[in-house]
Amino acid sequence: MSGTEVTLIDGRSGAGKTALAARLAAETGARVIHMDDLYAGWHGLATGSRLLERAILAPLAAGSPAVWRRWDWAVGDWGDEDRAEPGAPLIVEGCGSLTIASREHASRAIWLEAPEEVRHARALERDGDDSWWALWREQEDTHIAANDPASLADEVRAT
Repeated sequence: MSGTEVTLIDGRSGAGKTALAARLAAETGARVIHMDDLYAGWHGLATGSRLLERAILAPLAAGSPAVWRRWDWAVGDWGDEDRAEPGAPLIVEGCGSLTIASREHASRAIWLEAPEEVRHARALERDGDDSWWALWREQEDTHIAANDPASLADEVRAT
């Protein structure tokens, strides 16, 4: 684990990760990084997980600044550069944030669960469209099968 206090919040789409991250950030003053900025589009969940571990968590654990480019959804390509400094508390929220590799860098890990119909309704309300739902669910299934993030979590919460 690094000198940077890192909280990972994972769960399927619509589980409440962003809302929980915002509440925890308000309580602690931690910066929030959204996995949405790390995915390489709708096919990019695994890419986002690797980018988080290799470009953000590993450098911070080594005491170095983390530097990466955020995904620009409007353009469909990598956009602006971002960075995080070692030592500043960090919350990372999004599906794929809690992996076997990322867990070793986190001081706290939370897995959120909600019934699919609840999550689907939240996603529709949030996005106004669910054309991506099946594609994303396949990637979530792959992530869960490979990492079993609920078993890596300090807390499993129903939302």
